[in-house]
Amino acid sequence: MFWEFSSYENLKAIGISIGIFLLFLLFRKIFVKYIFALLVKLGKIAPGEFLSHLLKAYEKPAQWLFIIIGLYFSVQYFPYFNHSAPFFSKVISASIIMLITWGLLNLSSASSLLFKKINASKYNIEFDEIVIPFLSKVLKFVIVAISISVIAQVFDYDVNGFVAGLGLGGLAFALASKDALSNLFGGLIIITEKPFSIGDWIKTSSVEGIVEDISFRSTRVRTFEQALVTVPNEKLANEAITNWSKAGKRQISVYLNLPQDASRDKVKSTIEKIKAYLKNHPEIHQKTIKVTFDQYKDKAIFIYFYTKTTDWGEYLKVKEELNYKLMDILEEKETEEPEPCPE
Repeated sequence: MFWEFSSYENLKAIGISIGIFLLFLLFRKIFVKYIFALLVKLGKIAPGEFLSHLLKAYEKPAQWLFIIIGLYFSVQYFPYFNHSAPFFSKVISASIIMLITWGLLNLSSASSLLFKKINASKYNIEFDEIVIPFLSKVLKFVIVAISISVIAQVFDYDVNGFVAGLGLGGLAFALASKDALSNLFGGLIIITEKPFSIGDWIKTSSVEGIVEDISFRSTRVRTFEQALVTVPNEKLANEAITNWSKAGKRQISVYLNLPQDASRDKVKSTIEKIKAYLKNHPEIHQKTIKVTFDQYKDKAIFIYFYTKTTDWGEYLKVKEELNYKLMDILEEKETEEPEPCPE
């Protein structure tokens, strides 16, 4: 419904309306540059980090709040808009709810203090790295669901009827999203049984590498060729998983073929030198060292031991050092340089 003013009064009202809106934009700039910056400094010196995370989460929503408030007061003087209309008040209320939701979503992210900075000594709570992404996403889903329901009630929508309707369509939804639900349950199995965590080195029939992320649908693994492989949780949960990070040590086995004319003394001397090297290596598990003259026909020496590390880079470094040492030992004996052959 339009207000009836003279042309001068309309222009005056429009000017006041625009002026109020620009004034709130100025307040927004002052708030960001001075007041919010001061609050951030106070948050950094405050005990704990919650206040700092809270301010960071609501930085953008607070800026938009000035725009919404400025819009609300400016339309009070705008001559061609009925600010008393119920729909306008509902839009303003819904906008504020959305800003609150925005801040809560920022606060509930996986890197937020909400999960990573809990005082374990006080509450005796410790979150596994594999659980944090799931908790974060579940919390975000709950926040969005509550926000939508509150906004729906603001617009006088019957939320109870909507929830009842979900029960009727639940079966059809489950059939249509069979694969998605299988992946979801696969993810839940991975969480509950904890065959691996983020950062672990795993090996399955389909992939080997470092786990980078675990979501509701899939798990992302970074291979040692630096390729990023996304494996559906349903498939991963049904595969045999070797977690090398949980092993505590990693096996290395090598056959070293000596020249056919190598004498008995040369073979024994080579074995003793290899044993001495392995026993003095700080990254080799001493109780697992086995060096034997295994095959007479090929003059093959079998070398078997475990490394103390399961880190891929350190594991390869130990293997490389062994290969160089074997070459040095053979050169000392003035024999040919046979190449160590992995078993």
